[in-house]
Amino acid sequence: MTEPEDAQQTGLPHPPPRPHRRWLRWAALGASLAVLAAGGAAWFLYDRLDGNIRTDTEAVEQLRRFERERPAAVVHEAKNILLIGSDDRSGDNGRYGRDSGTQRSDTTILLHLSADRSDATGVSIPRDLMVDIPECSRPDGTTAGPLFAQFNWAYEMGGAACTIRTVENLTGIRVDHHLIVDFTGFEKLVDAVGGVEVCLAEPVNDPEAHLVLDAGPQRLDGEQALGYVRARKGIGDGSDTQRMERQQEFLSTMLRQVRDDGLLTDPAELYRVLDAVTSSLTADPGLDSLSELYDLISGVRGIPEDQVRFMTAPRQPYTYDPNRDELVQPDADLLFEALREDRPVPEEGERSSGSPSAGPLTGPSAGTGVPASDTGTEAPEPGGSPTGSPTGSPSPGESADGTAGSLCG
Repeated sequence: MTEPEDAQQTGLPHPPPRPHRRWLRWAALGASLAVLAAGGAAWFLYDRLDGNIRTDTEAVEQLRRFERERPAAVVHEAKNILLIGSDDRSGDNGRYGRDSGTQRSDTTILLHLSADRSDATGVSIPRDLMVDIPECSRPDGTTAGPLFAQFNWAYEMGGAACTIRTVENLTGIRVDHHLIVDFTGFEKLVDAVGGVEVCLAEPVNDPEAHLVLDAGPQRLDGEQALGYVRARKGIGDGSDTQRMERQQEFLSTMLRQVRDDGLLTDPAELYRVLDAVTSSLTADPGLDSLSELYDLISGVRGIPEDQVRFMTAPRQPYTYDPNRDELVQPDADLLFEALREDRPVPEEGERSSGSPSAGPLTGPSAGTGVPASDTGTEAPEPGGSPTGSPTGSPSPGESADGTAGSLCG
């Protein structure tokens, strides 16, 4: 007869629990509380990161109004994401220049992810490219009529929606998602990854970009990095083409550094990076959550490094103003067609003979090396017309590569 049965039959009370049983019960309770606490902390951190991302509902509403004018997706599994760097100078961004109540897209990259996620291609759209900007709704509710002007005016006139529609009109490519990053967000991200190493062949001094750097290898913090990717005067030949090349190289180096340093495998470091990334983003409803961003990253993290390419849309000085750009044809159309149909980007030798060359399509465009008159911080007010008259310029294809701005490998 077991002890409980004997106690029940004799009417005697149950013996007190043994010490080791009491200890096991307290251990189980403690473990349960620890699991709950960890789960609660994890949920708190997730909720905080998720809440950092701002949703651009206004752009979605405007795009819906013009849905009939937008191009259809050709390959549905492929994704085209427009990355917009805003030069908004309100709030914390005010130290980067005078806030005249306007903002422009200082950097715009169309990122194409192939349907099978075997490769990714980022194409920079020159800010000074002369384009047809469609009718757009202004932030104050008024309407801006169609305009032929430099590309970055689209963002000032109608924000992300106007920029997206301008890109779609220019390329015939359906933009599936968009992400906007501002100045302070870029700074935070660079600081979160511990800075990024660059190598300069000559010193840089650009007061307008708040940038003073010595020659040689050095690691840039967030504020220095922002000046480095935005600078035009005092570095290289002062062209927007070189600036776009620096931006592309910098992004490639930063992504490679994050991977090689193992930052994404250290929970504390990962949180710092995610906090910086999410707090700097404004996204459409399809990318405005951690889970959606994770799904996107999961789909591309297996792409080989040599299949991730950055380039600039083939461009040359605008016929009527060498300080502005125009597309080189048929090179640009061949590039846009390949991305639209999710085909390999044409190699330099595959372009039609006799067309002006603006650099290989498989890398940053060489451009023409024509110095630009503005600094990238100010531009004429929208509504004007292209100035200047037809003028001579360096022959298309002349290298714009400078001695300052190459990144340390």
